[in-house]
Amino acid sequence: MKYYEDVVPGTVTHSPRSYKVTREEVIEFASKYDPQPFHLDDEAAKNTFFGRLSASGWHTAAMTMRLMVETMQHGEPQAGLGSPGIDELKWIKPVYPGDEIRIEMEMLSKRRMKSRPDMGLTRSQNRVYNQDDELVMTFIGNGLIRVKNPDAPIED
Repeated sequence: MKYYEDVVPGTVTHSPRSYKVTREEVIEFASKYDPQPFHLDDEAAKNTFFGRLSASGWHTAAMTMRLMVETMQHGEPQAGLGSPGIDELKWIKPVYPGDEIRIEMEMLSKRRMKSRPDMGLTRSQNRVYNQDDELVMTFIGNGLIRVKNPDAPIED
C-alpha cells in the first residue's frame, strides 16, 4: 500500500491504458446529464464550435476519473481517502466519439493536515491527452491520503 510518506513531489505517472470514447456513451451521458444538442445530435452539432458530435466536458472529466482510479490502483494501490475537490479545470480541445484519452499526473506537493494527523493532502497537475497526443483537458487535483505513522511529528 502506498501512503503519504511514499508520495514524492515531482513524480509523473501515466495511465496504464487509454479509454476509448464511444458514440453511444457520449449520447447516453449527455441525455442524462448535459442534454445540449451538440452532445446529442449530429446535425445540430455541425453548426457549432465543435463541428460534430462531441463528448460533454463533464463526461470527459468522468472518463478521466475512471483512468485516475485505475492508475492509482495499478501496481501498488494508494491509501487514498477521497478528495476535497479540484482547481483550475480547463477543457482545451473537444473530445469526440472514437477518440482515446489517457492521463498524465504530476505530483506537485504534499502536506500533513494539522487538524487530522492521520491524513495528508496532495496536489497534482493532471493532463489529459487524446490519441494524437493533443492536450484536451487539465486540472489540479487535491487528494487525501492516509498517513502510515500518524504519531510522527508534523513538519512545517
